[in-house]
Amino acid sequence: MAASDCILRRILHLPRRRPDSRSEVVCRETLHVLDVSRYTRDLGASVYFPNAALTGDDLYDVTLSDMDCRLRVTLDPTLNRLVERNLLRRGAALQSVTLAPGVTSPSFIMACVDIKDEEAEVGVSDCDSLPWTASPDVTGPLRANRLVFLPLWNNVDFSGAAWQQTPPPMEDEEEEEEEASRPSVTVKDLRDGYLSKHKGVLHGAIRRRLIVRILAKSQLLYYGRHDSNCRCPYRALLEVCDHTGSVCVVLWNSVCVTWYRPLKPGDIISLSHFRVKQLYQSDNDDIEISVNSRNPTACISLLPESSVAVDRLPPQPAYSFYSSKELPDRPNHSLCDIIGLVTFTGRAERIRRKDVLDSVGGTELLEYRWLRLEDGTSSRPIWVKLFSTSQPETHCRLRPLLVVVCTRLMVVQKAVGVFYLTNTMQTQLYCTGQGHHSEMSYRKLMAVRAFLRWLKRHDEASVQRLALIGGFFTYPPPPVSLETYMKDRTGEPGFLEGAELLREMTGLCYRERRTFCVQATVTMVTYCRRGEEKDCIFWTSSTLHASTSPLSSPLAASQRTPLPLLSPSASRPWKRKLPLHSESPQKGPPQATLQAEHSNKTVVLFEASMEFLQDSNEEDDDEDDDASSFATCPSHPDFPHIAVESLAMRYDPAHGEQQAVAVAMGGQLKSLGATFDSEDYYTFTLRVLSDGAVVSAIFLPQSQFSSLLPASLPHANTWISILSHGAFSSHTHPPSPVDLVATAPLLANQRLVCLLETCHLGGDSSEVILSRAFLLRG
Repeated sequence: MAASDCILRRILHLPRRRPDSRSEVVCRETLHVLDVSRYTRDLGASVYFPNAALTGDDLYDVTLSDMDCRLRVTLDPTLNRLVERNLLRRGAALQSVTLAPGVTSPSFIMACVDIKDEEAEVGVSDCDSLPWTASPDVTGPLRANRLVFLPLWNNVDFSGAAWQQTPPPMEDEEEEEEEASRPSVTVKDLRDGYLSKHKGVLHGAIRRRLIVRILAKSQLLYYGRHDSNCRCPYRALLEVCDHTGSVCVVLWNSVCVTWYRPLKPGDIISLSHFRVKQLYQSDNDDIEISVNSRNPTACISLLPESSVAVDRLPPQPAYSFYSSKELPDRPNHSLCDIIGLVTFTGRAERIRRKDVLDSVGGTELLEYRWLRLEDGTSSRPIWVKLFSTSQPETHCRLRPLLVVVCTRLMVVQKAVGVFYLTNTMQTQLYCTGQGHHSEMSYRKLMAVRAFLRWLKRHDEASVQRLALIGGFFTYPPPPVSLETYMKDRTGEPGFLEGAELLREMTGLCYRERRTFCVQATVTMVTYCRRGEEKDCIFWTSSTLHASTSPLSSPLAASQRTPLPLLSPSASRPWKRKLPLHSESPQKGPPQATLQAEHSNKTVVLFEASMEFLQDSNEEDDDEDDDASSFATCPSHPDFPHIAVESLAMRYDPAHGEQQAVAVAMGGQLKSLGATFDSEDYYTFTLRVLSDGAVVSAIFLPQSQFSSLLPASLPHANTWISILSHGAFSSHTHPPSPVDLVATAPLLANQRLVCLLETCHLGGDSSEVILSRAFLLRG
């Protein structure tokens, strides 16, 4: 029973509001989001939303609370973008929530909402006992005939309590059957029987008992569509074998919900009441075993290894472990298994499926993160671009200092000596702290034992000092020459105009990562440290006219606030870089002068010189050009501040779990109190040549991952060489920020090809990183 002062109950049961009323109600008080659930709409969606333009496949159910009771509503599809950009999320505080009555009563649709700036701290677990009000008695999706919800950020993982973690109890009849330790049919019998019947489906179900061992397990394959009413559109593939051969087993629909989580490679299972079919999408004359929940209802049970007769015991899975010393010699796209100590865990990001190798399944947006592993066999680390493997409970706990085993990875050779590993459909992840390794047969292999011997001798403190988690990261590093970069971009989209870049960035979803390329000139360079932006050093070009149409990232727009004018500070010998009038804009780039902090005479002289510019009515033919070539006051420049999500954290074992959650999808870093590896950064203001639009980007030449990545090639540490390498030369000391910004005028009027790495960080915040800039000659 809802509390008497429950806001939701009060507004939904107003005395003047009839139970069958079709009018909207508005809640002015603050409501909190307890949960957001996603699912694919079906053919009946147009009934629930007759006036909405249903362009996407997703619908969202939102659980609201006033902290006295709970209400489940469906988000109007026109507001889906609030979820896709992580504005409407668990813990968010809402005001002016407009609820429209649904087709079925009592049910409601959230038609309009205001999201408060501050995020409410809501203990979701504490709200599970709150009573429901005006919500239909359903546990699944409200507006589609689907059995389970999808995870918010990918279609590969499972989501919700409906996915069983342990196998269902066996019926008495099955238990009696399990006492017979010998199978009544083999893989060879099934294959020979099917192929002798001219590739037709065998009549009726195979009721005889097949005993097999699981060799490999695929990720979940979701095939739900808005034009289909399939209630549980899932399938999963198992590669199994007995003593006569191997075969593919396909788990269909609700069988996945019951059995996908309990089954793992190495398990022995008993199958009966299944069908034999032609292997899907294969030119070979081979079979697959179809296991479904109906027509017929398949019987599956897990068997202890001791219950199977020795002469019928299926072989163990085979592993092919390769060390960091051996991997460089592996052919492109070859398969391997690895074991290593994690020294870096990247933040979770997403990319469009078209940018991913075909070996990785999934839907449009694929979630991934980078891992760096060491195994002691060489100084070369193992880099893994790890996509979702339908093991969300394992991925969310990934962090440095864990021992990780990844099976069925694929080698991706990018250049001579440059490679990484990535998923196949059958990749599985095992890590310490979750009881994985003790259950797996690979623990007895020589490669694993050799790694464990190295691990016992390794100094944990030295690894911990270098361990990092999160932050902006790209691998392999982009080329250091324009020619090589353009060759690698064959078949990719060309240079974008500023307006196109803005449109593409506006369309990014939460944690979606994309790379763009523009031709631009530099109009401002700024150096500062995070949290000390008021003490920045900057140079600005004289050619930035007020008529230029601005194009800044949403991050820049959201963090632009009026800043104080230049004021002396004793903490730094140099404060800011101020632009002064150049002798002639046509004769060379504008010059810059540093303001000394030990005296305020420069500021006084500057203000005195400004009197000669005020109230002047004299106009020469070239005065417009001159007037735009110097600053009118020593004010703070307008530039985006680096987002905390862009910085790599030093790993802290005492807060390792919190750090892992913070860099996962939906994680928050603001209140973590982390220590960052480096907080110095530069910002570049770029004018796109094609349409004059202005872009602000972060530049990180003092790489956060210098201790983890190979040393950069030697170069002269000039701006052109630093930008083309994306980092300072590792063979000499980097120039001081003051000296480097002092040479920024050399970039004025230079045409550059700029590589911009963009990632939407949630809400109005986007990350724009300048990873490379090449001088465009000729």
